[in-house]
Amino acid sequence: MTKIYIIRHCEAMGNVLRLFQGSSDLDISELGKVQLKYLEERFSSIPIDRIYSSPLKRAVKTAQAVAGVRNIEIETLEGLKELYGGIVEGKPFVEAFNSVPGLADTWDNHPQDFAPEGGETMRHAYSRIWETVLQIAKNNPDKTVALASHGGVIRCLMCRLLKGDINQLKNVEWCENTGVTLIEFDDSLKPNVIFFNDYTHLPEEFVNRKSRLASFMKGNSK
Repeated sequence: MTKIYIIRHCEAMGNVLRLFQGSSDLDISELGKVQLKYLEERFSSIPIDRIYSSPLKRAVKTAQAVAGVRNIEIETLEGLKELYGGIVEGKPFVEAFNSVPGLADTWDNHPQDFAPEGGETMRHAYSRIWETVLQIAKNNPDKTVALASHGGVIRCLMCRLLKGDINQLKNVEWCENTGVTLIEFDDSLKPNVIFFNDYTHLPEEFVNRKSRLASFMKGNSK
């Protein structure tokens, strides 16, 4: 059995400023630093063999917190990176989405069809994150691994594992910042989700639910 913990990065400045962070390499916020202290405490007693991360600093710093005092190298993988937003990349979320007719409605109601001009399509991200996680499982039989990644691609992965159909993406919740998911792969690489988006390590006052991207468009999709 291979165990893979998947952790969404802590709060970053793009969350604070309500930007479409995507692949923009923005640093973590002050709240993010506090969240990482609690995340580090959570993982301090969990045996970890390897740690992988998206190369973006908000994920790398999250991976470092998971490592804690362990002498484990953080291995960065492009496959764990967030979806690149093309014309909306790094821009204020509501402003950018409302400037493109129909894009906000697609994001809210048909996210599987999200395909911003010049960016990565959601369908590509859906395949890309699965292929990355499956390869990690293949490379780490009977080990316990941690991955630090991003809300969008984690949502895609959970849609595949929990719903089995990208057209159900709208019905999959977003992970909170530092939310933890555990997947186990058996010897035939069949996955089983043990838990999803567990952020019980955070005191309630440090859970910033407004950081979820989908919430930015509430009331702004027309």
